[in-house]
Amino acid sequence: MPNHLFDAIRNALPAPEATFIETQAGHVWTYGDMLDLSARLANVLVERGVGPGDRVAVQVEKSAEALMLYLACLRCGAIYLPLNTGYTVAELDYFFNDAKPAVVVASPANADKLAKTVRDCGALLETLNDEGGGSLMERAKDASSVFSDVERGADDLAAILYTSGTTGRSKGAMLSHGNLLSNALTLRNVWRFTATDRLIHALPIFHTHGLFVAVNVTLISGASMFLLPKFDPHQIVARFDAATVLMGVPTFYVRLAQDERVNRESTAHMRLFISGSAPLLSETHQTFREKTGHAILERYGMTETNMNTSNPYEGDRIAGTVGFPLPGVDIRVVDMETGAALAPGETGMLEVKGPNVFRGYWNMPEKTKAEFRDDGYFITGDLGQIDERGYVHIVGRGKDLVISGGYNIYPKEIETEIDQVEGVVESAVIGVPHKDFGEGVTAVVVARPGFAPDEAGILAFLGERLARYKLPKRILFVDELPRNTMGKVQKNILRERYAHLYD
Repeated sequence: MPNHLFDAIRNALPAPEATFIETQAGHVWTYGDMLDLSARLANVLVERGVGPGDRVAVQVEKSAEALMLYLACLRCGAIYLPLNTGYTVAELDYFFNDAKPAVVVASPANADKLAKTVRDCGALLETLNDEGGGSLMERAKDASSVFSDVERGADDLAAILYTSGTTGRSKGAMLSHGNLLSNALTLRNVWRFTATDRLIHALPIFHTHGLFVAVNVTLISGASMFLLPKFDPHQIVARFDAATVLMGVPTFYVRLAQDERVNRESTAHMRLFISGSAPLLSETHQTFREKTGHAILERYGMTETNMNTSNPYEGDRIAGTVGFPLPGVDIRVVDMETGAALAPGETGMLEVKGPNVFRGYWNMPEKTKAEFRDDGYFITGDLGQIDERGYVHIVGRGKDLVISGGYNIYPKEIETEIDQVEGVVESAVIGVPHKDFGEGVTAVVVARPGFAPDEAGILAFLGERLARYKLPKRILFVDELPRNTMGKVQKNILRERYAHLYD
């Protein structure tokens, strides 16, 4: 039976004995092993009552077996629902009752804590750990390695990924087989992936970046990967000689740029360094290039759309930009109030349309309708501009826009200037309630150890570069900025922390 995404993966497979995954411990999983275990797990899911369109919720540690479970869900027509390993029982209760999974797969260590919550939402509980143990693997030992893939078309759902929910209830983004396959094929071509590539995989697998970008692109290329539990500079550097690609978040590259082992010689075998999930500082881009000779390729995507843009494989990878729209993806910049298209160089709301764009929010038809234009463009919530050369620049999130004294102020513009001050590592600009201005522009700054930039000095520097209304009312210094698991600065936490600064 045709299974849209897995058929494409199957058609791209190299020889069964070719390596798919090598773990940190040195265990090798071949593509033949992948077909075998994903079939066994698919049979287990069906035996446990999972049918086409049923949800399988998964909160487990990163492992090769967890990736085989994802593939098993594709094969049996289930909808894969990965959940952040940091979520509490209270948070999981919302996801389970919203998605109504048929089966929940959890770490054995959490089984007792989750038992009642899983039972109350009507699901069955199975377990899986990062060492290949748990009830699911025990059942798989006795299951058949022959499985007839369930028919799934391009529009059938393959996964639901919940957004972070920083401004209200988390929303389940519904991603189809067509969404995931179109993006994997496009990225394979744009980034020149082949079966000879070996990816260093150090990202979480409950997120678009680590699961759909890293894993699907590897599979659709017949390539292989080093599967590391988490980011570890020592483990990554040790694999440069045998790997060709690293996908990471900006904090990976900040750390690697500071590592004396990372240089032109140690990275000579590497073909490509890719960054995403959060903005990459121009300073990090420049420092890494000077040390290694490699220009980091930055791209832009989101949970609802997979990847939208990429800096070119050949051509200028310009620091501070996220490159061009991917083939088949249309991006436009519109006025936030009127929706009218804006000219190159003007800042507005980014809207995107293409085969990568999700099917809507699970159980939220009104929210889905509100986030799409009548002509099919998805309103990303990101502010940006497209320059004369066609490069896309991300200015910030729409909710991060600061309106002070009636002026619209884009935090990214101010952050870019502050980050040029000697001794500044990074900054985050937020709007804080202010009785005179509505919102007071406020900068939160991390200084480099051994440097002591002060508020007056930074303001004097900014005063020569920015209009007066854009200048921060206060500059606050912290040891580090709050981030989520993908390295994004959580400005909502900063806004809450300093909500009464101007009282």
